[in-house]
Amino acid sequence: MTDEGAPLSATAIARGVAAGELKPGTITERALARCRDITGLNPFVLVDAEGARAAAQALEKRITDGDVGPLAGVPVAIKDFTPTRGHLTTRGSWSTGDWVPDADPVIVQRLKTAGAIVIAKTTTPEFAYSSYTHSPRWGVTRNPHDPQRTPGGSSGGSACAVATGCVPLAEGTDMGGSVRIPAALSGVVGLKPSLGRIPMDILPTVFDNISHFGPLASCVDDAALFLAVTQGADDADIQSQANPEPIATPVEPAAEGLRIALSPDLGYYAVDPDVARSVDAAAEALARRGASVERVDLDWTRAVNDTWLMLWGVAQMAAWGHGLDRFRDRMDPALVELMEGAREQRAVALKQTEALRTRLWQDLARLFSAYDALLCPTCAVPAPGLDTTDADFETDLADGRFGGLDLCCPFNLVPQCPVASVPIRPAAGLPVGLQIVGRRFADAQVLRIARAVELDHPPAALDPENPLLSRTW
Repeated sequence: MTDEGAPLSATAIARGVAAGELKPGTITERALARCRDITGLNPFVLVDAEGARAAAQALEKRITDGDVGPLAGVPVAIKDFTPTRGHLTTRGSWSTGDWVPDADPVIVQRLKTAGAIVIAKTTTPEFAYSSYTHSPRWGVTRNPHDPQRTPGGSSGGSACAVATGCVPLAEGTDMGGSVRIPAALSGVVGLKPSLGRIPMDILPTVFDNISHFGPLASCVDDAALFLAVTQGADDADIQSQANPEPIATPVEPAAEGLRIALSPDLGYYAVDPDVARSVDAAAEALARRGASVERVDLDWTRAVNDTWLMLWGVAQMAAWGHGLDRFRDRMDPALVELMEGAREQRAVALKQTEALRTRLWQDLARLFSAYDALLCPTCAVPAPGLDTTDADFETDLADGRFGGLDLCCPFNLVPQCPVASVPIRPAAGLPVGLQIVGRRFADAQVLRIARAVELDHPPAALDPENPLLSRTW
């Protein structure tokens, strides 16, 4: 590895910087240049060239003094939903004004301490409410595999930044699939860690129990490196995990001897046949590596999604609804409708959602008594066109199945279970993600299975037919 050509992998960059073969300043300039190449996809709220160069210069002095962190010189991007010191932070909304925070949350502090260089803030739908990344304030973010399609949401800007090779790592938030959906639709790795693995301190409440920070990453090793650096308790989040299991990097793949359950549809989703075939092929590849993969039947229904949507609407209204009176005309109409619907929810009905969540966990607890993990698609279809909306995927089909976009939100209702999304064989030339659901707090094992999947579906460094998808400089 030399300064003339570094692959965009956080693990490789940090190793090269530690060995003195790469300079943070050089890596930063390459990342900034790549950001300029793909501006037409609209993944960024801002690119902080001046701040990134200053951070790279300061890091080079740290390295000279012998302080080389595990992410030394790695360019990262942070979602606009997450406040960062000195950067405009809008959460995709006009109602937030021109807020420039004077402090970083714990996750950003830890990334910087590890040597990462923040180069950009990425787009999000307003208050991260949607599976599409578009907002009244920043417009539409596009999928680099096909700019007439969505990259997914709500961390779509972060997924786009990784898929196009601007950064090997980007931060996202996941309340109902907002890391995993764009990871699947954009062809990168996404991880929803177990609840509290990374302190969540950016919401108006520290008692929320569906929200997670997680990485969008160029490969499984990079996702593991992100988690290793950012995990662990902090008093900023009362629910943060004390003494979580260490995350080893690089990740040792695991398949042989494992019993893995496969549910192609969670019992009720309509899944595109090409997506289903890709998931089956990935499961068969794990079996060839020594895993015992068995199909299972889950007696779940759309009631799972309706329960999550009720919780999500109430969370949106409670956190951000104070802006409705003044900014309603400048807010996303679908978000306004979601918030207004939450006004009608009764406290008793909200409490009763815990009964469904309990049954969901009981089903998974029985499953995990016999299996080490559960596989299913991340999204039911490849990336939809920009002429569609969330509402197009909230429908019951004629055959009684649910026409949902993604199979993610059930696992935010059992948030202690970690879930990874890994790219597998494309469908009709578009990315497909495989979801790997683990036992509660078994983040390391999920990553090891994800690494085994990745061995049969290695991340592409370059697509010669599409310069937007270059992952080398």
